[in-house]
Amino acid sequence: MSKVIIISGAGISAESGIKTFRDSDGLWNNHNVQEICNVDSLEKNEDLTIEFYDSRRKELEQKKPNKAHLKIAELKKEFPNDVTVITQNVDNLFEKAGLSKDEIVHLHGFLTEVKCRNKSCDFITDIMHEELKSFNNGMCPKCNSKLRPNIVFFGEEAPEYSKLYKEMNDCKLLVVIGTSGSVINPDSLVVHVEKSILNNLEPSKAIFDELYTHVFYMPVTEAIKDIAIEIKSVLRG
Repeated sequence: MSKVIIISGAGISAESGIKTFRDSDGLWNNHNVQEICNVDSLEKNEDLTIEFYDSRRKELEQKKPNKAHLKIAELKKEFPNDVTVITQNVDNLFEKAGLSKDEIVHLHGFLTEVKCRNKSCDFITDIMHEELKSFNNGMCPKCNSKLRPNIVFFGEEAPEYSKLYKEMNDCKLLVVIGTSGSVINPDSLVVHVEKSILNNLEPSKAIFDELYTHVFYMPVTEAIKDIAIEIKSVLRG
């Protein structure tokens, strides 16, 4: 169990040029959520849904981790047993920053991976930044069912959340970075820890910032130096 949990949302990757869903020019303004992000999207709008995630996956190829990804990766390497990195993002920027996939909890899936649509089949593979059909013509090599992006659609179970709740049992410092609180409201978590940090560009109506020990309303690439100091202070006692 870790003493420090770092939960990141879309804001951390936005500084690397990855569009968020909820910004004024976000992805949801250009796409119908019900068509491409819902539990039945693959059944009702298969081509459109696959095309959307193929585009997002290709987009990642040119994106680079920013100072925040790199510093968090550095902290995880320095304190491997005391820092847990949890992200709501499906991108691979923490991996590009030097962490292995096993060192990160991806709550909502991992975009460069595809998996079998057959729920009784456990096939998953990483296709990097290629289109889904580039791997075995989009078919599972184990059972010949169709493949799909390994992300969590709205209405689906998100099994990785169990890891978040387990880690919270021993958490001393909760660090929340770049999230509106619309998907995970960190307020429900912060009341269980001794210390906490909130970092967003601006206040969110969904988050009660008075609950947090430290609040930084600024880009995470600017705040990360002070955040790292607080983390090291807790871990070094």
